[in-house]
Amino acid sequence: QVQLVESGGGSVQAGGSLRLSCAASGYTSSSKCMGWFRKAPGKEREGVAAICRGGGSPYYAGSVKGRFTASLDRAKNTVYLQIDSLKAEDTGMYYCAIASILSLEPGRYNSWGQGTQVTVSS
Repeated sequence: QVQLVESGGGSVQAGGSLRLSCAASGYTSSSKCMGWFRKAPGKEREGVAAICRGGGSPYYAGSVKGRFTASLDRAKNTVYLQIDSLKAEDTGMYYCAIASILSLEPGRYNSWGQGTQVTVSS
């Protein structure tokens, strides 16, 4: 069973940066891609970035492209999400998850971490 543990969230001022981490264990043959999602208060969960262990370019939501960077350290089984130029609307709980394909659709993902909170003050 895949286990995911996110870390790196915090409270920052607008314009700042954060790097979120997602440490994974228990990979299965279907654990090909990992996605980052966020859930803001009063909003639906939104996929922001996805990256696959087999290679290829990460996939980003249009709303974060240019500010978010996903990367993968295969040796550490860890996925990162670098968030630059943080905005107040980036506030929310950030989750990582596992899927068999590259996608930003939450329904494609079947294992989720507990989340890490990001709060951006303006």
